[in-house]
Amino acid sequence: MDQQAKITEFRRLHGERPLVLPNAWDAGSARLLEQAGAKAIATTSAGVSWSHGLLDGEKLTRDEMLAVIGRIVRRVAVPVTADVEGGYGGGTPRAVAETVRAICGLGVAGINLEDSPGREGQKLLDPQEQASRIEAARDAARSAGCELFINARIDVFMFEVGDPKTWLAETLRRAATYLSAGADCVFVPGVIDRETIAALVSGIKGPLNIMAMPGAPSVAELGELGVARVSVGPLFTQAAFAAVRRGVRELLEQGTYGKAEDVLSYGDLRTLLAR
Repeated sequence: MDQQAKITEFRRLHGERPLVLPNAWDAGSARLLEQAGAKAIATTSAGVSWSHGLLDGEKLTRDEMLAVIGRIVRRVAVPVTADVEGGYGGGTPRAVAETVRAICGLGVAGINLEDSPGREGQKLLDPQEQASRIEAARDAARSAGCELFINARIDVFMFEVGDPKTWLAETLRRAATYLSAGADCVFVPGVIDRETIAALVSGIKGPLNIMAMPGAPSVAELGELGVARVSVGPLFTQAAFAAVRRGVRELLEQGTYGKAEDVLSYGDLRTLLAR
């Protein structure tokens, strides 16, 4: 499947309500997600950063992040949407455009572009500045010959910006601005209660992406609420890191190695990763 076919398929999958997007942090985890039956895969910038021994939040350079995304795209056949954080290079519209042109060259189907952090210590960007970045991303993608699927992330709830009574209205205001600027979907992480999710679905005139986590409604329930896509962010990376920490503590403190059923065998991994 070529890039345009993947983009077309990725757009079609958003009509399934919801599209379930597990998140990979390297090519091996992406292969596992694909083998498990994922119809499309998202990357997690947090997971990629942690796998390099760094904190999340553009601690990796653009080139370092794109190198990982490129390996993921080459190792799976399904569409991949890439988390490009704030676009790198200072997050200016020009820098975002440069990132998008590079991303299009990797064969991805979509991107996440977030409106945090803001300038001069603010938690979020001014919505008009983020709109300009989205417009730049859209123009750059079209000039590169790909109708990249742009998922605009809104971090009002995630970073608890302002008075909690204003979070919903501010998120809806930003969603309308970002969709008008050319975003295809709106991503609102940090929300897991049914009432707020329903209000977001009702108030946003476009597809809604929710980041599921413990305590969130099930995928089926999110679909019933009208959520278009469900991702899990760094959840699987956190689980993998937790498994390593448990194992090494047992090894160093008790001198034992865990139960065989807790690990994939060498043969299992050969089968899963063979292409």
